Amino acid sequence: QVQLVESGGGLVQAGDSLRLSCEASGSIFSIFAGGWYRPAPGKQRELVASITSSGDTNYADAVKGRFTISRDNAKNTVYLQMNSLKPEDTAVYYCYADILITATSKFTVHYWGQGTQVTVSS
Repeated sequence: QVQLVESGGGLVQAGDSLRLSCEASGSIFSIFAGGWYRPAPGKQRELVASITSSGDTNYADAVKGRFTISRDNAKNTVYLQMNSLKPEDTAVYYCYADILITATSKFTVHYWGQGTQVTVSS
């Protein structure tokens, strides 16, 4: 049973930092690509950051220069380092991962984490 386990959320003050983790538990070959979403006003959700299999990254304009997404392939984990946090970053952050289950998998399987709350006070 593959699951994405998120951790690292919490309550911080504006200007502080947090690092979110998203670990794939269970038997997998690798995380092909991953990222983080959060709800956004007027939208169902917004893509905060994503990382591809080759390490290319993409960020929402609202977090560019403050957030950094990275991955540790040996730990099957994707991270989101959040610096200079603002009250408007307050949200539940959901990670996703497109996973290769075995070394011979031809397709990835899409998984979601359970969400982790980030609250930034002013």
